[in-house]
Amino acid sequence: MALQCGIVGLPNVGKSTLFNCLSNAKAQSANFPFCTIEPNVGVISIPDDRLIRLTELVKPQRIQPSVMEIVDIAGLVKGASKGEGLGNKFLSNIRETSAIIHVLRCFEDDNIVHVDGSVNPIRDKETIDIELQLKDLENVEARLQKAAKLAKIGKNPDAVRLTDVLGRYKEVLEQGKSARVVELSEADEKVAADLHLLTTKPILYVCNVDEASVVNGNVHVDAVREAVKNENAEVIVVGAGIEADIAELETYEEKQMFLEDLGLKEPGVNKLIKAAFRLLELETYFTAGVKEVRSWTYPKGAKAPQAAGVIHTDFEKGFIRAEVIKYEDFSNLGSEAACKEAGKMNVEGKEYVVQDGDIMHFRFNV
Repeated sequence: MALQCGIVGLPNVGKSTLFNCLSNAKAQSANFPFCTIEPNVGVISIPDDRLIRLTELVKPQRIQPSVMEIVDIAGLVKGASKGEGLGNKFLSNIRETSAIIHVLRCFEDDNIVHVDGSVNPIRDKETIDIELQLKDLENVEARLQKAAKLAKIGKNPDAVRLTDVLGRYKEVLEQGKSARVVELSEADEKVAADLHLLTTKPILYVCNVDEASVVNGNVHVDAVREAVKNENAEVIVVGAGIEADIAELETYEEKQMFLEDLGLKEPGVNKLIKAAFRLLELETYFTAGVKEVRSWTYPKGAKAPQAAGVIHTDFEKGFIRAEVIKYEDFSNLGSEAACKEAGKMNVEGKEYVVQDGDIMHFRFNV
């Protein structure tokens, strides 16, 4: 699916280090601002214990996990909305993404410079928020003038509604708030769909901490959680430096020992990937056969034909029915045949809403 999460933040907060760990790409990572000029794009696999379990049971010739694109975007500075630094490029890159992963520096280290001279994640967050809000306000004011004119002369039936939506956006942006706090009806969302505002994108905050804070966080993390408590946004704690060390280890056993020594159950990047997946409102269903066990990504709430279309458009066009086994049943009983025998395979039609973890086989005719 062409959905991307953009990693953003001020220069030198650990974006590129984190990106490297996520994608095993080699984005340049150095101790000076604007190290990342062009956005690096990484295709990452979604960690899923259910896929491992199905592979153990089915023993297929190959396995294929779901994937997601992560984009490492150049660091932003004050004045970006007016083109300062790499502002125009930054804002253009972020506009093309579906969601934002905002990395905040929550560690002290005299050897790593901070563009503002001191560590303060709340100030850093506000710097980026303000730049995105200013750019959105500029766009909203321009669109509002056009929509108001059309509404006045009655040329466009949606213009009145759009004028109202833009007015509400303008009000919150002028208050220094992000546009995502505005609650829209389904009809409002329809007329506002092509606005592509930066601050309506869903956001995940990642607190980049040192080794001592990776389990329980620190005062900087506490401050971030307090600052975003009304944003309906998730906050996760990751140590980018630690993740880089984990990525260097060769075997699964070595990585697990390292994690246990730190008091962690899984790598921070796994938590981040899963959180980003949720942020994009994506879910997973599986196909399981001797040739391949595979996870497929679909938008949460999709019905069976749309989910089938993820495999191939012909599956959606000629959809007849879906044979569905719940993951828990497959895992407990051990095979498709055992699930059939126990009456745990359901036949579903076009109105079936696919559930995360479903194991599916589609019948279609084109």
